[in-house]
Amino acid sequence: MSSELVDPDDASSIYEEAPLEADRHKWIESQKNGSDLGKLAISDWYTNHWYYFCIGKRIEHLLGNRCWQEFSETHFGFLKSLQLEDDLLADRILDRIFLMRMENLDIIIWAREWNLELERVMDILELIDINSARLEPVLS
Repeated sequence: MSSELVDPDDASSIYEEAPLEADRHKWIESQKNGSDLGKLAISDWYTNHWYYFCIGKRIEHLLGNRCWQEFSETHFGFLKSLQLEDDLLADRILDRIFLMRMENLDIIIWAREWNLELERVMDILELIDINSARLEPVLS
């Protein structure tokens, strides 16, 4: 997909997708437990997975893989337009955010330990702006 503006009617909503993910989590955890965990499993998902779910959706949005209403339309495909997807440092930072659940400070510490160019790391973190993925969950 390109970084052109997307019709808001075509954008997905995190708040519509999240309950589906929470239900999947409830089903899996209930199967493991051998009984329906109900609201306990749903609450567990929101407590332990909501923020990282939102980060994943933020990254999808920035890469232009899927548009999410909760993030700026002008940022859709933003990383592709900057060609950060082929940037090894940006790729490693995205891995640390998405797979290792690192926060900005963790990434800065990692970069310092590896003697990476901190200004470049900070620029990438500013572009990704994972803090904008700190959305409040809406429990029904």
